[in-house]
Amino acid sequence: MKPKFNMTREQNIFVAKRNIVDYIYKSAKLEGLGVTYPDTEAIYNGAAAPGVKVSDIIAVNNLKHAWQFLLDTLDISLDYALVCKFNQFVGGNNLIYNAGYIRTLPVSIGGTNWKPGMPVEEDIKAELNQLALTPNITERAIDTMLYCMRGQFYLDGNKRTAMLAANHIMIANGHGIISVPEDLIRDFTQTLLNFYESGIKEPIAQFVYDNCIDGLGFSN
Repeated sequence: MKPKFNMTREQNIFVAKRNIVDYIYKSAKLEGLGVTYPDTEAIYNGAAAPGVKVSDIIAVNNLKHAWQFLLDTLDISLDYALVCKFNQFVGGNNLIYNAGYIRTLPVSIGGTNWKPGMPVEEDIKAELNQLALTPNITERAIDTMLYCMRGQFYLDGNKRTAMLAANHIMIANGHGIISVPEDLIRDFTQTLLNFYESGIKEPIAQFVYDNCIDGLGFSN
């Protein structure tokens, strides 16, 4: 996968901060939260968002703190502990039971009869370490995201956690930001469900590469 963007880390951080509300909003919509962009912006800025459910306000604030943590930890290589920390932020304030710890209960996924197996900490650590050796940064980020999504390691917040993990890789290396456009959420979700059922990553990986990488073409 040829890099879509070749920014410095500082440039990529600038893009992330400039569009942070948009990325949080798109992530919220991917999860089906009942917030508008103005709602998201108001919540992000600490203002009132009348009519928005308390749980949705918490979810948006959690994403805000998760992104802040992401941008503060770019000098740290992504590993199991960092992925768990992302889930802890995503599920904070009692939004997700046992946030930050891999699940010990079976889960199901809406839209499919396929069920993920029980996560095993040592297996996750080994696979993340193996993925970290992928020389192509964009491919590494997308493959890490898809591995975390399909593994369903946590009781909830797996897509949000996986995308944060992927963006930690992308931004640290100046390769852009993965974010699903609002008008493609349906197509992304269906392609992701197909991946869950088949285990064949190429269609969803190509979809993400073609449609879900954002950035700016700086003249260095």
